[in-house]
Amino acid sequence: AIYELSCEAYKHLGKTSNYYWIDPDGSGALGPLKVYCNMTEDKVWTTVYHDLQMQTAVGGSSLEKLAVLQLNYSATMDQISAITSSAEYCEQFISYSCKMSRLLNTPEGNPYTWWVGKANEKHYYWGGSGPGIQKCACGIERNCTDPKYYCNCDADYKQWRKDTGMLSYKEHLPVSQVVVGDVDRPGSEAKISVGPVRCQGDRNYWNAASFVTSSSYLHFSTFQGETSADISFYFKTSASDGVFLENLGNTDFIKLELKSAAEVSFSFDVGNGPVEIVVRSPNQLNDDQWHRVNAERNVKQASLQVDQLPLEVRKAPTEGHTRLELYSQLYVGAAGGQRGFLGCIRSLRMNGVTLDLEERAKVTPGVKPGCSGHCTSYGMYCANGGKCVEKYNGYSCDCSTTAYDGPFCIKDVGAFFEEGVWLRYNFHSPGTSMKDLVSRTLLSSTDPETTAPDLNLNKEELSFSFSTTKSPCVLLYISSYTQDFMAVLVKPSGNLQIRYSLGGTKEPYNIDVDHRNMANGQPHTVNITRNGRDIVLQLDHYPPTSYSLPTASDIQFNSPKALFLGKVIEIGKIDQDIYKYNTPGFTGCLSRVQFNQIAPLKAALRPTNTSSHVHIQGELVESNCGASPLTIPPMSAATDPWHLDSASADFPYNGQAIGDGVNRNSAIIGGVIAVVIFTILCTLVFLIRYMFRHKGTYHTNEAKGAESAESADAAIMNNDPNFTETIDESKKEWLI
Repeated sequence: AIYELSCEAYKHLGKTSNYYWIDPDGSGALGPLKVYCNMTEDKVWTTVYHDLQMQTAVGGSSLEKLAVLQLNYSATMDQISAITSSAEYCEQFISYSCKMSRLLNTPEGNPYTWWVGKANEKHYYWGGSGPGIQKCACGIERNCTDPKYYCNCDADYKQWRKDTGMLSYKEHLPVSQVVVGDVDRPGSEAKISVGPVRCQGDRNYWNAASFVTSSSYLHFSTFQGETSADISFYFKTSASDGVFLENLGNTDFIKLELKSAAEVSFSFDVGNGPVEIVVRSPNQLNDDQWHRVNAERNVKQASLQVDQLPLEVRKAPTEGHTRLELYSQLYVGAAGGQRGFLGCIRSLRMNGVTLDLEERAKVTPGVKPGCSGHCTSYGMYCANGGKCVEKYNGYSCDCSTTAYDGPFCIKDVGAFFEEGVWLRYNFHSPGTSMKDLVSRTLLSSTDPETTAPDLNLNKEELSFSFSTTKSPCVLLYISSYTQDFMAVLVKPSGNLQIRYSLGGTKEPYNIDVDHRNMANGQPHTVNITRNGRDIVLQLDHYPPTSYSLPTASDIQFNSPKALFLGKVIEIGKIDQDIYKYNTPGFTGCLSRVQFNQIAPLKAALRPTNTSSHVHIQGELVESNCGASPLTIPPMSAATDPWHLDSASADFPYNGQAIGDGVNRNSAIIGGVIAVVIFTILCTLVFLIRYMFRHKGTYHTNEAKGAESAESADAAIMNNDPNFTETIDESKKEWLI
């Protein structure tokens, strides 16, 4: 198996936080190791764990003057060194809790306790300090318990104290041993905690050079690959051919090149005549996207792989020469008058060593350090409207105009609303002219139709998810400086209603979704798009439904003022039903709320340039309990039990919904019936049924899990994990 070289590589395959196998030196001697990759930040954290328990007790009754604590990692020291050397930053938490147990014996004594790092070197500084400084964090910050000492523990108190901090000089990491010295006196006790080693970034992964002419090249010292060669790199180009790299001997050579727009060639000669392996791609490789090349050669065989295409392998002859003897410099790009590579090469590793293309490119004409255009390959991973931003080393996703968070804009930002909690987002903030504000935030500046000077909306997009068990309530309300408004409500029956009042009609235009109970505690998604008179509503995974405003209705939302979540607290006349639904207010979860370019919940929970527009009443608790991942494929009209296009459509008996995958459930029910018929033939079952009948019990065809479920809805959901929405019309909750 071919493993990625680092967590950074997994991130740019669109992977999420998890344990992964990485191989820091390719197919070199180190071998793969399993690490935890944390993808939640812009830069990836790689974590390697050890077996020492936190708060490991030392001393008390020990007769030994020194207590040695050994840390055994899930990787070898060489493997961890490969990670730390390529990382931009590494850290490891360390803590010493003490009672009459001195630590570094500051300010002038010999340390009682030290730790051993890479290369078995002893270190006499503690977390929060640095090499050569025999102090703890409190000594650096000058806030130790006793100012005469540079560590809290060195004051030798009979009460528990501690010294903690991060070790961040990565050339010394990881901690392999902690040696504790002052625990042999009566009453002396200590507890040691050492966290996992964590490294951030990968300097090698984005080390790149751009070749701007076909005669450009970089040169390095001769490649030492006599019996084993392992070469890997990424390239992107719009040219149809060119030499990636070449190294020559008297007659021996090794060479990698783009032979055509769809062919990569690996050729070499160890004295038995030239050998060439070619991988042909079904798609063009000169598409200005990143492609990975991995070439290996040893005494037994040679192989070439491009991206995820099948591995091409060539066995070595059983007799003949096996050593690759090279003498010239290694050329990356044009060599010997050949047409060189035009484009970008990055993360070039030769036998586990990353060549520093950037540094060499800085002093080489025709070659530029770094590479642009990462978004052409990786921009697809910026989800939910996030924008890919080019960086010198890589890219990032700008989620500022979305209701999402995280490196790929896929983390829902949501909150739990207790009864009485509400949020108001003012489209107009003090000190800003309304025209300027609306044109910048509420209206999309890329849409010429929405930059009209009269500040009226002809179109809007609204999306959010929610969960609640209380009805009626106001989920969302948008007010205006006129009588116009828009509202999303849960009616007393638990059904959803979207209400538009844009003027021109006596009563608001209502969209009632009467056949689905939305106050069932399950997460539901709502997407509403209006363009002029046309409204499209999509709920959960069901197909979108189209509606149209009455011909008498105005189609402009005039002078939008504020957006409310949970409750409407607005001056002026309020619609009577909304006023009635407003008490006691929404209780439940709202997530990823977005109205055009505005994300009010995110503005409330994250410091953004629009946070000043937000006013919150009560305590808003961040939570993703309203998130609704759409893992269920859309239902077709044929299988959707709530598809009511046909006038003859009948509701299931007693309002009990039949979920997605009706055919699958029918098969299960058929199997159950077959088993029941079989068991009826058994005398033993007859006896059991007879006994239960005398005890006054009965059997039904309820879903499994019904005994522990709170309702018939919950029982069906317990039985079918793919079923997210059920109804029991006989058990609606009315709260007015």
